[in-house]
Amino acid sequence: MSLPEYKKDFLKAAVAGGALRFGSFELKSKRTSPYFFNAGDFYTGELHVPIMDAYAQTIAASEVADGFDVLFGPAYKGIPLAATVFYALVKANPARYAKAAYSFDRKEAKDHGEGGSIVGSPLKGKRVLIIDDVVSAGTAKRQAIDMIRAAGGTVVGIVVALDRQETLPDGDGKTSAIGQLRKEYQIPIISIVKLEDIINGMKGLISDSDIKSIEEYRAKFGASD
Repeated sequence: MSLPEYKKDFLKAAVAGGALRFGSFELKSKRTSPYFFNAGDFYTGELHVPIMDAYAQTIAASEVADGFDVLFGPAYKGIPLAATVFYALVKANPARYAKAAYSFDRKEAKDHGEGGSIVGSPLKGKRVLIIDDVVSAGTAKRQAIDMIRAAGGTVVGIVVALDRQETLPDGDGKTSAIGQLRKEYQIPIISIVKLEDIINGMKGLISDSDIKSIEEYRAKFGASD
């Protein structure tokens, strides 16, 4: 099945900008992965536009498209994502998202001025969609959920750039970090692309040996949830 154009554009930009690389990379889990993704590398205009548009189109086409009031970016990578993806959403769908809002948190609470740790829209009584780059172990997302709940908001979903579709290092051998969060919080977690999209979208664009290495990695560590 052919990928939607925005996913193709996202993958092409990710490879061109070095945000998606192929080779041999040691992860925090100590696994050796044949690919590596870092959304922090989308810092130029020509690369930033495709990822922002891809996030916006992913959200607009998802089950949470009309079910959130605030787009929330956890510090630090989530901060520019929340601001720029919110802009892309409103620009593409002004009537749909004109009354929506965005916010993010500070790592250190401010004790002067407006004070507190939340910047932007108040969260009390709001339906909140969290935006971030990836889910690794899920620790940062749990912290964000706790923060939003403490501020009176309700988390209705999480959107990330990449779902690695791999099992947790210390898990049951079947469940991914995203799958565990879905089950734990009973919320949708959506992604621009999944590992299977990388495999299908990169065929003919990267070497056959790189594709084979990714397929072997998926066979060894792929999640079934």
